[in-house]
Amino acid sequence: MGKTIAEKIFEAHTVDTLSGGISVLKLDAVFCHEITTPVAINDLVAKGLDRVFDNTKIKAVVDHVTPSKDSKTAEQAKILRDWARRHDIKDFFDIGNNGVCHALFPENGFSRPGYTIIMGDSHTCTHGAFGAFAAGVGTTDLQVGILKGICTFKTPETIKINVTGKRNKGVYAKDIILSIIKKLSVNGATNKVIEFTGSVIDDMTMEERMTVCNMAIEAGGTVGICYPDETTVDYLWPFIEDEFKTKEMAVKEYAKWKSDDDAKYAQVIEFSIDDVVPVATVGFKPDQVETIESLAGTKVDQVYIGSCTNGRIEDLREAAAVLKGKKVNKFVRAIVSPASPKTYNMALKEGLLEIFDTAGFCVTNPTCGACLGMSNGVLAKGEVCASTTNRNFSGRMGKGGMVHLMSPASAAATAIAGEITLASEDK
Repeated sequence: MGKTIAEKIFEAHTVDTLSGGISVLKLDAVFCHEITTPVAINDLVAKGLDRVFDNTKIKAVVDHVTPSKDSKTAEQAKILRDWARRHDIKDFFDIGNNGVCHALFPENGFSRPGYTIIMGDSHTCTHGAFGAFAAGVGTTDLQVGILKGICTFKTPETIKINVTGKRNKGVYAKDIILSIIKKLSVNGATNKVIEFTGSVIDDMTMEERMTVCNMAIEAGGTVGICYPDETTVDYLWPFIEDEFKTKEMAVKEYAKWKSDDDAKYAQVIEFSIDDVVPVATVGFKPDQVETIESLAGTKVDQVYIGSCTNGRIEDLREAAAVLKGKKVNKFVRAIVSPASPKTYNMALKEGLLEIFDTAGFCVTNPTCGACLGMSNGVLAKGEVCASTTNRNFSGRMGKGGMVHLMSPASAAATAIAGEITLASEDK
């Protein structure tokens, strides 16, 4: 019987097996940020276990509220900062160098095919775009990961989604993954790996694959994962060129992280994008998805472009193409947060930030703040936001607020119109 990519990664990393089908996996990386890690740090200190398993394999960033907005968030950042200094964490990103973790860490080559990665953040599944088994975990698992470099998982079943077809005009990775989640439902992949395959995924850029894998958790998936290929190697080449003589050799080596043809799946879904059009969420669940056209006329108070889902350079280019030469509606607050310093600087050099600024956007530093209603764009009760983020739960961006998730192009068009609308070139 063949194996799935997840089963192969498990086989390569299992250091012990427990009852109930539980595997103890050796970790290649433990990612940390200032919201969930301080709890783990404080508990380890209280237990007299203030140690780390490998200060080169732990990566840490202050990203959720940065700069700190009050004493509580300042204290959380301080706990992480002091811990990183105490243990000489080699890759610690503080103000001036920090960005959204799931954009910043891949940019620095920390996500690799076949890796096992954990983080106290549900959207850690983003890193599956590189062919890694990357999962969000709770505080106890994070503590063990920091201390011992291991984590326990039950070998998950895999749902394979074969994405094929031809993109319609104006359809982006966000439209595709929202449409897939609508088909799966928010519980459709609970405790399972979602394996994204097919010609559409093969043709995607790494940034698009990250957008798709990022939202696997919104269908309940533990991990979203793609097969590593030439696109993966091209993205990682600055970080792996000392390991391989040629890119072809890297592609050949990473090909071992693909599922076998006779691998057993819990479910195989054929998903054609021939009929997918620009979409947005309604209500408070990410599987409540309707077409942008059907939501036309829905007034918004705020537009937000950013986050680990759609705050990368390709997303900013997509939105800027719609915004160029136009103005944000006078009744809309528009905010853009480039996801990392690299993204910020690229957008600056390409003139994208000028387009956003001229259109009437507030350009902020890289941060997760608005996505989870902690800073840089919190909604008031009754306000509506068109957002490129990943979660639309009640109160997500502010108590009493409503969030419509959509692509950067649709968000930009909505900012101009003041109501949900298709980008003009997509009509």
